[in-house]
Amino acid sequence: MTMELDDLLHELNDQRRTFRVTVRGLTAAEAVKRTTVSELTLGGLLKHLTWCERGWTHILTEQPLPPPGMLDFDQYTWTGEDFGELLASYDEAVRATDEAVRTTSLDKLVPLPSAPWDTDPQPMSIRRIVLHLIRETAQHAGHADILRETLDGQSTTASLYEAQAMS
Repeated sequence: MTMELDDLLHELNDQRRTFRVTVRGLTAAEAVKRTTVSELTLGGLLKHLTWCERGWTHILTEQPLPPPGMLDFDQYTWTGEDFGELLASYDEAVRATDEAVRTTSLDKLVPLPSAPWDTDPQPMSIRRIVLHLIRETAQHAGHADILRETLDGQSTTASLYEAQAMS
């Protein structure tokens, strides 16, 4: 592995860890609760990040994606099934993404599927995909922090401090 790859995966995993700390200790009832005027829920954000990881892993490994009409455009909606299962699904998707990134070159260009928002996508490097995942995960970790604080007053910053103190 190169230092650049190590650094990129370290940053991506740091953002993932921040998100996981934010949802730590939630029940399914809490994860499905809307805490702002937005439709976003903590469970919905977790479902979306799982969907993103899986989608990008398919692209990284050049596996065909379903046709655009078959994509889950309701990916932010989570109706409160087993929250532990949702967390495990996210962890599995994360492992698959990391494995796909580690087994290829950051410079490799992969074709992107057509989507309603981009009917003529240009190939993207693995590096750029990892950078996109960092941005996506960080953005939603911030959303999750706000939702968690409005849910029960928990602060991700305080929770990260506690998590570090425990390890």
